[in-house]
Amino acid sequence: MEIKEKFIINIGRQLGSGGRLIGNRLAKAFNIRFYDKELIDLAVRESGIDKKFFEQNDEQKGFFGAVYNVLAPLSGGLYPYDNQLSQESLFKIQSDAIRKAAQESSCVFVGRCADYVLRDNPRCVNIFISANETDRIKRICKQKGITAHEAQKKITQGDEHRAAYYNYYSTNTWGAADTYHLCINSSVLGIEQTTELLKDFIIRKLNL
Repeated sequence: MEIKEKFIINIGRQLGSGGRLIGNRLAKAFNIRFYDKELIDLAVRESGIDKKFFEQNDEQKGFFGAVYNVLAPLSGGLYPYDNQLSQESLFKIQSDAIRKAAQESSCVFVGRCADYVLRDNPRCVNIFISANETDRIKRICKQKGITAHEAQKKITQGDEHRAAYYNYYSTNTWGAADTYHLCINSSVLGIEQTTELLKDFIIRKLNL
């Protein structure tokens, strides 16, 4: 699908809901860039700061428990931030990378508060994907090769980390319906049909 005017798809998701997979499928359907963990690599390239500091502050790592005020050389980078890194400065660097990527081309962003960072961009579609607990557990068990009990624990912790990250950096509420343009349970239609429904919604929302 060839679309000249740039647009952005932002996806929030429960752990194990298939949100990343759906986002990847949407990116392929629209032939646009896809960013999930790739955002960290983009921020590293833009700033010259060691990748481990972004990983410590990532939404999936329980960022409140990490050590933020660390002295780090900028490794030759020219980014205008102090060497005294804080969680806020790391988030700002990543946010600037998100804005730059959005200016350069159409893309899908998964997580990392991208919907909030790009809140002033009228060409965004903000989606939240959930799923039934049984499906989430089954998916995590398959992905990680762990027991259902371990998967349940990982799901609880993962959602807590994502909610804490999002609620800390934005003025919205993670997973709340009024935060997004559309919330959908991927268990109802399955991954493939959910992707198709979202594709149609995006086309209609943005008049593509």
